[in-house]
Amino acid sequence: MRVGVTEFQPLRLAQIREHAGVTKTNIASALGVSPATLSKWESGQQLPTIEKLHALSLFFGVKDRFFLKPLPRSSEKQAFYRSMANATKLARQTAKVKLDWVAEISKYLETWVDWPQLKLPKVQFENFLSINNHDIEILAAEARNKMGLGRGPIKDVLLALESSGILCATDELGFANMDGVSLWSDLTNRPYVFVGRDKANPIRNRFDAAHELGHVIMHQNVDASTFKKYYKEIERQADYFAGAFLLPAESFSSDIGIPALDSFLTIKRRWKVSVAAMIMRSYQLGIIDDYDKMRLFKGRSARGWSKGEPLDSDFTFESPKLLSRAFQLLNENNLVSKSEALYEIGLPAKEVESLSGLPRGYFAIPEADKGASPTIKQPARANVYSISSSS
Repeated sequence: MRVGVTEFQPLRLAQIREHAGVTKTNIASALGVSPATLSKWESGQQLPTIEKLHALSLFFGVKDRFFLKPLPRSSEKQAFYRSMANATKLARQTAKVKLDWVAEISKYLETWVDWPQLKLPKVQFENFLSINNHDIEILAAEARNKMGLGRGPIKDVLLALESSGILCATDELGFANMDGVSLWSDLTNRPYVFVGRDKANPIRNRFDAAHELGHVIMHQNVDASTFKKYYKEIERQADYFAGAFLLPAESFSSDIGIPALDSFLTIKRRWKVSVAAMIMRSYQLGIIDDYDKMRLFKGRSARGWSKGEPLDSDFTFESPKLLSRAFQLLNENNLVSKSEALYEIGLPAKEVESLSGLPRGYFAIPEADKGASPTIKQPARANVYSISSSS
């Protein structure tokens, strides 16, 4: 018979260990147990005592409740990572855990709110490998039509994604080589996009978000083995989609005079896209040839723009709004207190705040005593609010 805290959830220990990036040996040493014991806790072969549970919570900076809350069934869908080739396994694990937590937060909030309906184009291809560049152009145009974006520059990419039913989050990961991750969650049957802010470049983040949208639309049915085997092609398709989505062929082409670095720089504020992305898009559209593309990229490098382009600092980061507005809705309508919401979600307060776009310390701010008041009679499900990112 196993002795210990019977409600302990082994998968929670594995999850937060991956998120924190610490080894079993380091945790075991801090708690005064053997690595073998910690491994048995994580596998479910043994259970920690209440004292060791408290020690675990203190080590990771969470409440005991975190380790007692069952982990939702793991999604069988592949997560897609926009990262450099040298991105570490730890970086991917951290990003995936954050996205899983966003799904948990949104699932809890669904008790009171309805998220925007999904407005995404349907992909008719049985195999993503049969999708060619022309098809991607059509998909990008259809996405804009579904989202009501027209053919001009997109003012806010994350707002566009959220208005189309995609739950988004941004945060610093601690890894400069990890740009973003996306996933269709089995928990909510909804797509999620996470964009890392470690590069501190708002223009890059917009392209990252559009790239992840490409994965959401084109690669929903790609499994882990296929993603690994065809990684370069899958990433190429998502990059192409991002360019076509942000820079529509006809309207972008009409904005280009002479395809030169200074010309691209002139329209950068309007399109909110890097010069590098505009060079590639011009090449895709046949505005420039191989020689011109090479010449422009060499010129860009010679000007020192590889590490940062002019005007980058003129832009501000786009921020998701849906999750934070849902929390504020709950609070303003006295549907649930901050402390109760945090308890039920069961995740670390600082993570819920950062992933939901809430102010730092939101859950620590005391709630004012509003006193007693009569309530309005409401029909069934009248307490379920529709929420939008633009309201």
